[in-house]
Amino acid sequence: MKLLDHLEEWLITFLMAAATTIIFASVVHRYLSGISIPGLQDWLLSLNFGWAQELCIIMFVWMAKFGAAYGVRTGIHVGVDVLINRMTGRTRAKFVVFGLLAGALFTGIVGTLGAHFVWENGFHYALYTALGKDLVDIPEGPTTPDLEWPTWIVYSAIPLGSSLMCFRFLQVTVSFIRTGELPHHDHGHVDGIDETTIAEEINAFQMEDNLHPHDLTYKKRHPEDSSDKGGKQS
Repeated sequence: MKLLDHLEEWLITFLMAAATTIIFASVVHRYLSGISIPGLQDWLLSLNFGWAQELCIIMFVWMAKFGAAYGVRTGIHVGVDVLINRMTGRTRAKFVVFGLLAGALFTGIVGTLGAHFVWENGFHYALYTALGKDLVDIPEGPTTPDLEWPTWIVYSAIPLGSSLMCFRFLQVTVSFIRTGELPHHDHGHVDGIDETTIAEEINAFQMEDNLHPHDLTYKKRHPEDSSDKGGKQS
């Protein structure tokens, strides 16, 4: 599982970094090509970045699909769990397991339909060609406009990402049945920053007199000091 976890994280990191770099290079190329710099402008105009946008879109699609599976594993997906959290004991556990299995069923169906779509979109042609089989009445399949890649390669993100997401749902289900705990992600935590313990928590919007909110420096006065210049409590 650790190897699969690392592969998942490395793939997402690579796609994010590569897409960002390509977008940055494309923007810089577009703007510098409009500046009349002898030699440099001609060289920049000779470069073709027409494929950059299409490639970045493909990368972000793959990143989103595998990022969704990563989100199931780490518990960063947003969920409406108001009613679930009000339940207790076995009732809550049953609803949690039902929700996880429903997610596994849905992603499993999407992954299966996606695999069938990829197969009919040209993957079977590529596979039969590689195996040297007869290709009678088997279409080659469409290609992307700019990169001219077979579209089945691009659409493979659907069955692969959805199948991994289905596996993550089942993995979390088994873990919950064994331990009773769900993966939880602290959205306020930032890696690399040490958390400090706050000595005293002060609610900035607390209204002790039910009328006026007090600032962070407010301290409750004694009854004999409850008035100021205007005769009102600060």
